[in-house]
Amino acid sequence: MSSAPSLSAQFYQLGAVRRLDRWLHAMPHPALVVEIAASHVAAARWSAKGTGLESYAVEPLPFGALSPSPVEANISQPEEVRGPLVRVLNRVPARGQAVALLIPDPVVRVFILPFDTLPRRAEEALPLLRWRLKKSVPFDVEETVVSWMRQQGKQGGLEVVASVARQRIVREYEDLVSSLGSAATVVLSSTLAALPLLEEHGATMLVRLCGRALTTVIAQDANLCVYRSTDVAAGAPALEPQAVLDEIFPAIAYHQDTWGRTIERARIAGFGVREEVFRRALSEELKCPVGSLADAEGARALDARAKDLMRQDLDALVGWMRNKAS
Repeated sequence: MSSAPSLSAQFYQLGAVRRLDRWLHAMPHPALVVEIAASHVAAARWSAKGTGLESYAVEPLPFGALSPSPVEANISQPEEVRGPLVRVLNRVPARGQAVALLIPDPVVRVFILPFDTLPRRAEEALPLLRWRLKKSVPFDVEETVVSWMRQQGKQGGLEVVASVARQRIVREYEDLVSSLGSAATVVLSSTLAALPLLEEHGATMLVRLCGRALTTVIAQDANLCVYRSTDVAAGAPALEPQAVLDEIFPAIAYHQDTWGRTIERARIAGFGVREEVFRRALSEELKCPVGSLADAEGARALDARAKDLMRQDLDALVGWMRNKAS
């Protein structure tokens, strides 16, 4: 994110919106990606060309060791997170190497803001963005890290996709990785990392569950139209389909009101062995094809090992590789 040196390249090209202006960041793309989530830690190393999976590892986290929040401290039991991460990084060595660090969606707020104009120079744009965001975030906007991209709105005007997080919370994750001898040169929320797996045409909805964080995204051709992340009452094993429908309906209504278009397809991820239950429920309500994110356009050409990651709900690690391919 643009206001902190360690996060200067946080917001990468989002597959479904990769036609956005590319002037903003000449971003590094480490072959090694680490995900720290409420339920697990994982890492994957991709080949130099970004097309093949060389190694990966995943370890579960004890319940309550990490509680994603945009405001409060996240890592309440550091050693309970550090231990599994050490085991992961022993299997996918990272010491002395740059890594892309994926953090939980609730930590990062994403906004789509209309602007008449926005300066191209980051030092001039940042104060304007912080001023616009001041009333929208539950913390002092001056202690945030902010990253942004431009896109063309429905009527041809300027929109800015802004990604915002509290500095001290992001540093919890960065410090954990650096304590193990690596440096996070890129920090990204896990769903933003997964977006390159989506289709690039028409209106596509992604409904992604990680722990109790449910994130809904709607991409319309080259635009990110809706990004909504909320907490639900339970994880996938105990969650009712109606609870998911209740959370995604506001996003659908907003997209229809703003763009005058219906959802053409939906992709779901993170529902584990109950994926078919949720797929049927969404299909009946949305009246459109609903399938796994693993079946999306950006995932079809994956090799067998990468598809295995998708089946384990590690789609963010795969999306990071697809970012490079974009």
